[in-house]
Amino acid sequence: MDFDIHFYKGKRVLVTGHTGFKGSWLCRMLVNAGAIVTGYGLEPAAQPNLYQRAGLEGRMTSVIGDIRDFDHLSRVFDEARPELVLHLAAQPIVRESYKDPRYTYETNVMGTVNLLECVRLHPCVRSVLNVTTDKVYQNREWCWGYREDEPLDGFDPYSNSKSCSELVTHAYIGSFWGDGSVAVSTARAGNVIGGGDFANDRIIPDCVRAMAAGKPIGVRNPHSTRPYQHVLEPLTVYLMIAARQYENPALQGCYNVGPDECDCMTTGQLVSLFCTCWGDNARWENQAEANAPHEANYLKLDCSRLKSTFGWQPRWHMDTCMEMVCRFSKLWLTGGDIPAEMDREIREFLEDTNG
Repeated sequence: MDFDIHFYKGKRVLVTGHTGFKGSWLCRMLVNAGAIVTGYGLEPAAQPNLYQRAGLEGRMTSVIGDIRDFDHLSRVFDEARPELVLHLAAQPIVRESYKDPRYTYETNVMGTVNLLECVRLHPCVRSVLNVTTDKVYQNREWCWGYREDEPLDGFDPYSNSKSCSELVTHAYIGSFWGDGSVAVSTARAGNVIGGGDFANDRIIPDCVRAMAAGKPIGVRNPHSTRPYQHVLEPLTVYLMIAARQYENPALQGCYNVGPDECDCMTTGQLVSLFCTCWGDNARWENQAEANAPHEANYLKLDCSRLKSTFGWQPRWHMDTCMEMVCRFSKLWLTGGDIPAEMDREIREFLEDTNG
């Protein structure tokens, strides 16, 4: 993969959702590369949270704001004058979307409208990446990977709102940037794991919380198959797409971002791997709920377009990913140096990418 993260040195970059799990890792990568970073997002939702321990204070501009607030977001664009925009702000949890569908749609759909409207009104922007999800597709529970030209029709409010976000993005591209003046892509990433994720209703945070409490891990859907990958995998791809289309707008498009076939596994297999890596007699229990909200059982991605366009290949297989997760999580629980661990993992991943 031909990508040098130092492309971002001196570039003005706006990251929405910067206080989240993925946003914190992304901002750490960008500030290390010398980018001039502005983040726009809510107060960190999870407690504890990675953003407050990621060593970002004083190294970037952090603006607390709601992506639904167009006027505030527009003022941030006025001040930051970004050249590149990475849009991660979202309500990202399937089960939460059943509890509050209106908020989910307001954030994920109108948030995208607000973001793209700010881009339209600020000619300083040259490259935009909208991060959506692998769940945007009409899921037919088949055994092969979905391609980018498959129908978009997510089932639950979260997945469907992200399908809508894709459609909004495509409409803005066709309506306002057909001349290539702004390059805009969407990235549909599979499930990510990594150190520092403490969100509710995610399997690795549930595992770490159980270990901290000395309890067995409860697994709701042990037979569900997902395309798991380390968080640095899609983040590096996001940065690569945004950089490459900045230089060549013809590369804009929609791209699946997922692991190789060998890293598509059931939740039960994933948790068993976690228990093996963690040690200390870690174990899990099947806690399937009889009347739980619908979640897809089988979901894979075909990432051929990303591979053929950019020469990309996944770098870390799941055994390496889980080693990183357990090392990071044990360091967190013992009060270790989190910024140093983040930098170590980023450095190793980028060395593997460019090696």
